Amino acid sequence: MTPPIASAIERSSAPLPTRRARVRYWSIIGLLGVLSLAFAFGLLAWDNPLPFGTDGFWRIASLRATSIVVIGVVAVCQSLATVSFQTVTNNRIVTPSIMGFESLYVAVQTSSVYVFGVAGLTFVAGTGQFVLQIAIMVGFAMLLYGWLLSGRYANLQIMLLIGIIIGGGLGSVSTFMQRLLTPSEFDVLAARLFGNISHADAADLPVAIPLVIVAATLLVWRAKRLDVLALGRDVSMSLGIDHRRELMRVLLLVAVLMAVSTALIGPMTFLGFLVATLAYQFADTFDHRRVFLMAVLTCFTILSGAYFVLRNVFAAQGVVSIIIELVGGTVFLIVILRKGRL
Repeated sequence: MTPPIASAIERSSAPLPTRRARVRYWSIIGLLGVLSLAFAFGLLAWDNPLPFGTDGFWRIASLRATSIVVIGVVAVCQSLATVSFQTVTNNRIVTPSIMGFESLYVAVQTSSVYVFGVAGLTFVAGTGQFVLQIAIMVGFAMLLYGWLLSGRYANLQIMLLIGIIIGGGLGSVSTFMQRLLTPSEFDVLAARLFGNISHADAADLPVAIPLVIVAATLLVWRAKRLDVLALGRDVSMSLGIDHRRELMRVLLLVAVLMAVSTALIGPMTFLGFLVATLAYQFADTFDHRRVFLMAVLTCFTILSGAYFVLRNVFAAQGVVSIIIELVGGTVFLIVILRKGRL
């Protein structure tokens, strides 16, 4: 029988305290990495009419590579933004979508069709309009954060509640305008309101990628501060953290990531929540650097795998977001019922 002292020596204060935890973590990282590479290669090579390795094969593969880059950008945006947002709000249920990013996107798309007809969608297409949508979303978020988190009665829970109300109000206005559209206009609009990798324009990537790299790098660099923020406002302040300033910085970076993802492919309401939930279950640690890595790989695997299967097996790549939300809800219920807590 192993004495208690031996088991105590095996454990440490590291984020992964035991050898078993380290082996488990890196095994899952390795498995997700292999799956990510397999799905990415499958998207490039599957159903490619030309022989592998030929010049024509790589030309076709380069045309398909845009989808993989988009999936990578969205994976970084959704995973890092959701994990960070849940940390600063100290709540594993909420996601950045609660602040109305998707509702604002839907309102912009709907109002364009309502005012200008089907041709109105051309007014929200192009790099300039892409940058404008990001600026509007980030400006809206920071105006809301600055107003509700400043002053004597600053309250994070009130901010979340008002974000839900504003999102619901924008959704109601959008629904009203959609009721007044002709059937043909509504059909064209409906295709834009579902999150879809195919919505991304390669011309927007030179803008999206640098924004995502900067925001993601800053969040990873502040991972240790996020570890402290996860302990709560009072504890973090007692440890020397300027809680409000750090909160505003993280929320700004979250707003940038969510704005880029939403403007690029459209709403993916449940994706970030699903990925964050699975990442914490897989990582089994609260160290943000390790959770970030797990979340990004999990998100890329889910997105690329769903896109590959639905595109090449069912010829229905447009329903990726619907399948993700269905699977995400099921996984969430299973986790809650098994653990009895978040």
